[in-house]
Amino acid sequence: MAMQVDELVVVAEYNTAVEAEMAKSILACAGIYAQIENEYMATLYPGVVRARLIVDESDYKQAKTLLRLRD
Repeated sequence: MAMQVDELVVVAEYNTAVEAEMAKSILACAGIYAQIENEYMATLYPGVVRARLIVDESDYKQAKTLLRLRD
């Protein structure tokens, strides 16, 4: 059965794809599905193009809280 997705929203932006992957892993451990936008461009141009971590709108508050605890 396919996962129902409401709307994807940006929860965080990172200078590198590696930072975004670490944050994505934190969310995955909490059961929150996330995607990284601009992953390849952020790898080619770190600090110029930012990797954007996106989540379902219904998971936004929980994801933001989890990522704040990481900082």
